[in-house]
Amino acid sequence: MCIYNNHFQDYVELCYKKFGDRVKYWTTLNEPYTYSSNGYASGSMAPGRCSTWQKLNCTGGNSAIEPYLVTHHLLLTHAAAANLYKNKFQASQKGVIGLTLVSPWFVPLSEANEDQKAALRALDFTFGWQVFMEPLTSGNYPHIMQSLVQGRLPKFTEEQSKLLIGSFDFLGLNYYNGFYASDASHNISVHASYITDSRVNLTCEVPIGVKSASDWLNVYPIGIQDFLIYTKEKYNDPIIYITENGIDELNDPKLSLKEALYDTKRVDYHMLHLFYVQSAIKNGVKVKGYFLWSLLDNFEWNVGYIVQFGINFVDYNNGLKRLPKLSAHWFKSFLKKY
Repeated sequence: MCIYNNHFQDYVELCYKKFGDRVKYWTTLNEPYTYSSNGYASGSMAPGRCSTWQKLNCTGGNSAIEPYLVTHHLLLTHAAAANLYKNKFQASQKGVIGLTLVSPWFVPLSEANEDQKAALRALDFTFGWQVFMEPLTSGNYPHIMQSLVQGRLPKFTEEQSKLLIGSFDFLGLNYYNGFYASDASHNISVHASYITDSRVNLTCEVPIGVKSASDWLNVYPIGIQDFLIYTKEKYNDPIIYITENGIDELNDPKLSLKEALYDTKRVDYHMLHLFYVQSAIKNGVKVKGYFLWSLLDNFEWNVGYIVQFGINFVDYNNGLKRLPKLSAHWFKSFLKKY
């Protein structure tokens, strides 16, 4: 284990000691894909690193190597934290440990065999790698990644593979959106990068669903069902918690308060996604919980207060007063009913 793993292990051990008598559900990492890919491949998030040939406002970096190294060490830190808990604390504290992952669902743009394979490659390069599932269940990276990335993809020792396999009691999944995927094998870039290594185009020209305020959020409710069933069938039928699911709107100062609270799109979004979660459960997926994102409007990654995900409105111009939106009333009624 590297020194970073040891530091993280020291930190989580302190957390287990101080809070383990009360905390019974632990997640080691939240959305590692987001900060690994966006922080070290595109440079769009902190620490803002990417290759110079991309001509973006980056602080330096190498998009062909660093995302893979970052993910590799994130996997090892998770394994160290999970194994420490399982070996030293779990028996006495009687809790469970997992990690929270994020991925869109990918649908082939056409029935062509190349596009069918492209959608599966997209899953391997997100959910299988950056979202960790292949290493956590097999102890190694997906075969297609090993083939396409080759020497730039780090390797696990035999000991590390053993620590990784089964190092979670449950899986947290954050699901928001879907994309159409098409084959891009003919568009091989002269510059290697995680962004192009999968040889997949994720098109926005053909909409898969309604757009939200964020340009990446294409509403695709049935995708949560397909994603859950895929996870069950490919990754040994894990216990799953939907740890985030939601939609945003723009923080529009021109809207009246009444208009800002009338979020019918969010009601429709959660109603449909919950319907498809129920469908996945009926198909045998072990979904044990559902958390919508989010209770409150909040500071959202690198866009700050421009968008709002909350079922409760936060009035930033009136002492951060909180007011329930239509979706909050709907969700309260839904919980009482079921």
